[in-house]
Amino acid sequence: MKKKWIIVGVVGLVVVVLLVLVVGSYNGLVGKSQAVDSQWAQVQNVYQRRADLIPNLVSTVTGAANFEKSTLVAVTDARASVGRVTLDASHAPEDASKLQEFQQAQGQLSTALSRLLVVSEQYPELKANANFLTLQAQLEGTENRISVERERFNDDVRVYNTAVHSFPSSMMAGMFGFHEKPYFAAAPQAQSDPAVTFPNFK
Repeated sequence: MKKKWIIVGVVGLVVVVLLVLVVGSYNGLVGKSQAVDSQWAQVQNVYQRRADLIPNLVSTVTGAANFEKSTLVAVTDARASVGRVTLDASHAPEDASKLQEFQQAQGQLSTALSRLLVVSEQYPELKANANFLTLQAQLEGTENRISVERERFNDDVRVYNTAVHSFPSSMMAGMFGFHEKPYFAAAPQAQSDPAVTFPNFK
């Protein structure tokens, strides 16, 4: 009789240990997934801040005599294309192609803004415009924030993906539908400066 209770006790202990492992692994995956989603919302937030600055920037630049219209058109078009690529701000994308499409649209906007800021150096009235200088500083600060938030997002994705592929949480990931999430990657054009040509001034 005593032996029977010992066996029951051992089996019960094993069940409890397994249950703790399952619950711990599941909760760990949920927590890591939520961290990725939270950081994704922050990435979206800083991208939105940049998009909100652009109309004021374009309006200020439009007042500068002889400013290159093609540069303003490129910025306006790039901002519009960003608006057409919509991703849920509350959940990090799990489809790498969707994230790549989002990243490509944002990269085109970054390139257009870089070109605008480089071209603006040739316009003394813009360089003396307090509104433009303020917007320029805010945009540069926002670009830095975007870089920081994307890096933090990739860090959270790395931690989550490591958990998804590590034993024993990998078993929980498979059972409960936790999938690997894609990273932000540097766009090929990010490795080179935008090509800029200036008109001839009299």
